[in-house]
Amino acid sequence: MAHSGPRAPENRLWSAPLMATLGAQFLSALADNALIFAALGVVHRQSYPAWAGPLLQEFFIVTYILLAPFVGRFADAQPKGRAMLWANAIKLAGTVAMCLEINPFLSYAAVGAGAAAYSPAKYGILAELVPQSLLVKANSLLESATIASILLGAVVGGALTDWSIDGTLILVAACYAAAMLATLLIPKLKAVQSHAPFEFAGSVARFFRQTALFLKVPDLRAALIGTGVFWGAGAALRFLLIAWVPAKLKIEGTSVPGYLTGMVAAGLAVGAVLAGRFVKLKTAHYAIFAGVLLGIGVALLPLVGTLPAAFGLMAFVGACSGFLLVPLNALLQQRGQTQGGVGAAIAIQNLFENLSMLLLMSAYTGMTYARVPVNDTALCFGLLIAISMTLLAATQMRR
Repeated sequence: MAHSGPRAPENRLWSAPLMATLGAQFLSALADNALIFAALGVVHRQSYPAWAGPLLQEFFIVTYILLAPFVGRFADAQPKGRAMLWANAIKLAGTVAMCLEINPFLSYAAVGAGAAAYSPAKYGILAELVPQSLLVKANSLLESATIASILLGAVVGGALTDWSIDGTLILVAACYAAAMLATLLIPKLKAVQSHAPFEFAGSVARFFRQTALFLKVPDLRAALIGTGVFWGAGAALRFLLIAWVPAKLKIEGTSVPGYLTGMVAAGLAVGAVLAGRFVKLKTAHYAIFAGVLLGIGVALLPLVGTLPAAFGLMAFVGACSGFLLVPLNALLQQRGQTQGGVGAAIAIQNLFENLSMLLLMSAYTGMTYARVPVNDTALCFGLLIAISMTLLAATQMRR
């Protein structure tokens, strides 16, 4: 039975609370990654134009940006397991709204609001469950659970949506409900800021003060930019694959794009394990070099002409992504404990990630509207990632 009160992190990696957290994350992320295919199916079924698909993702992203000043406070003001419970409940409500044929853009935005509230809690709780010496490894486990859910969610979501959109939505709702049950197994850890009153203007001002403070620290600034570029590129890549497969490989449907997304996840799992084994917190910024290779991998997509080659390239892109993401996440969590709370640190990270996603998704939507060839779009995005990561790595090396 869950207990209340303060609790010191256990001096071991595997524990019942961590396993419950990993289980909740797996189920919730599986639903997230299956839902995008079902949501795109709903948009297509309702005869929206082609550029409405990327626009759907932007509705999701905007909720992250608008809620960024508040979700860190939400995560730190209560036991983080309970914050995860309420966030999954919001995701479930958005999915049910989509099942009831309420406007898909507004329904998906509701899911985005739940995801925005969920992220600071799921990452912030790690620093409360394990000591700092095990934080990178704990992040590797969390990312591995996320990657497994991306792999399964993308494959199941892509294949099942071709069979039944409504069936996929029901499966997604069931996963969110199961994730809520899993969060009930997480102990009620002491809230970081349980007695701080909520004020709208004060929360916004505090959030931007903390953001300015983070940007003054070189390692944190690099981590924010690095993870931001990664997630922005990842959002665009998912839609890019959906357009690229029929254009280049002449294969229709959502199944193959789902399999390719799954290969990215499989590669990400390898990269996350390698990062957990070989990268320490004090050298976390060196992971940025993996981001350069990530951009090169995306830029090579126009040269691919067969499905096996596409699988191999996506696995490479995923491995670079995992090696980039895990150490930078751990660095932000470790520093966040001394900079106003881990929840606030992750909320700041989410702001940067989703501003990057909004920027790159808007660019992708514009290129789709302008009918830019998909191979040219892939080359542009790959070069943008590689160049930005190279500049960031050079800045860190000079320092």
